[in-house]
Amino acid sequence: MQPLVAPVPALEPTELIRTARHAVLRGIGEEGQRRLSAARVTVVGAGGLGSPVLLALAAAGVGAITVIDDDVVELTNLQRQLAHRVDDIGALKTASAERAITALAPQTVVTQFAERLDAANAERLLAGADVIVDTSDSFATRRDVAAAAEALGVPLVWGAVQEWHAQATVFWSKPPTGDPVVLEDLFPIGTEGEPPSCAQVGVLGALCVQVGGMLASEVVKLVTGAGEPLLGRLAIIDALTSRQHEIAIRSASATAEAVSA
Repeated sequence: MQPLVAPVPALEPTELIRTARHAVLRGIGEEGQRRLSAARVTVVGAGGLGSPVLLALAAAGVGAITVIDDDVVELTNLQRQLAHRVDDIGALKTASAERAITALAPQTVVTQFAERLDAANAERLLAGADVIVDTSDSFATRRDVAAAAEALGVPLVWGAVQEWHAQATVFWSKPPTGDPVVLEDLFPIGTEGEPPSCAQVGVLGALCVQVGGMLASEVVKLVTGAGEPLLGRLAIIDALTSRQHEIAIRSASATAEAVSA
């Protein structure tokens, strides 16, 4: 996979020091770090998955992060939503997330959209992103995010957590190589149902951190061109049994073209 983002000319001296462990990391290096500094990443949701994603991206040196969430911080969030603190209760999650990002990485430019993403505003909110990360907990929102990402041709890093279980993958309607893979290839319309909420069945806080780290790693790989992204592969995690495996996601459009040929 080729790097997704062109590098900035140079990093500030303090940022060179702060991110020094990336400069010696195979696959990233100093040039890769400059690519991260140039990257614009939009994260949908600042909750259980969004919190560790945002913190990890800021720590990694991503230059511009957009946060989309219309919710406010509640006490029950703090069991898993690590970007927020007790002092943030009642504040918008986007504002709390910006506070956490700025405290960790002052050079990162944060844009807040404290509104609910839907089909009407999705392309407007997501426009300009190099990578989109969907950490939302509603399938209606996931559909709207995926449709906008497909229309924009932007890679979509996707994750879901419930109880002790999680999934993570990458969708991309216009990859530079290989077949396009989109949300509908995994969940054809009408097949997904609506999962129960965290309030109903619970969620392991530590698993949110684990999967959030995975999603942030996928962003870093896409931006820098390091490694192999989860495009066309769904990682499935069972934290209760400490097992992880993956399944292939077939591109319906590519399959249809092959059959018609």
